[in-house]
Amino acid sequence: MTPSSPTESPAEELASDANRPGAAPARPPAARRRTVATKPSVKVRAIQAAVIIVVLAAMGLATEWRDADAPATTAAAEQTFDPAKFGAETFPKVAPLIEQNATALTELVPALTADADAAGEKYGKREGSSPYSFPVTVEGTGAELNGSLLSLTVEGLPKETQVWVQVGPAITGTSLRDATGTIKFGDFLNQVQYADAGTALNNEVRTKVLAGVRPNTLKGKKIAVTGAFTFLTPEVVTLTPVKFEVTP
Repeated sequence: MTPSSPTESPAEELASDANRPGAAPARPPAARRRTVATKPSVKVRAIQAAVIIVVLAAMGLATEWRDADAPATTAAAEQTFDPAKFGAETFPKVAPLIEQNATALTELVPALTADADAAGEKYGKREGSSPYSFPVTVEGTGAELNGSLLSLTVEGLPKETQVWVQVGPAITGTSLRDATGTIKFGDFLNQVQYADAGTALNNEVRTKVLAGVRPNTLKGKKIAVTGAFTFLTPEVVTLTPVKFEVTP
C-alpha cells in the first residue's frame, strides 16, 4: 500500500501552480482582495450637473443690476422724493397744459362712444396699456351732491351719460397726473412714488382750486369746469378740476 503524500501548504500550492506549464503568474492573496475604485455613475454625474445649474441660476436671479448713475441705495433715493414739494412745483405746470389741450366734453363723449380707441389716440394720453386720460372742459348746472362728488346736468350729452365733478374734501384718482403725458412712470423710483405723485396733485386741487367752493350751495348754479378724467365708460365721467367757476 503506497503511503499518501503529505498535505501541501498554501505557499507550496502556489509554487506548484506557478510551475505548471502555461500557468499565469500567481498573485499574492493581498492583491486578490484589493478593491478597485469605481467612477460615479452617469446618473450621479447628471444630478451633480443639475444642482450646479440650479445654484448658478439662483445666483443670477438674486443679482440686482444697477446703472452706474443709479442712486446708491433705495432708501436714499426714496428720501429724495418729497410728494408735497412735487405737488407744489408740478401743479402750476400741469394745470395750464390741461387748460390748453382741453376738449369740449360734448365733443369727446360721442367720439368715445363711436370708437374709444381712436378717440383715445386723438384726444387722450396714457402710460403703457392703462386707460386713457383726457383734458376736458364742460359747462353745466349743479345738481345732486353725493359725498365728495357734484353731479352736473349738461346739455348736448346723451341722457345716459352722468357727469360728476370732484369737489372734496376727498379727491381721488390719477387723472391730473396722466392727462398731459408729461409725467412718466420712469421718472420715479417705484410704483409708490408714482402713486404719491398723483395724490400730491390732487392735494393741490383741494387747496388751490376748491378752497373757496361750498359744495352744498351749488345746486341750480351754472358751473364751468376744466379738468381731467380717466376713461372707463362713456356713461360715467368723473372730473378732477384744475379750474372751477360758479356763475353768480
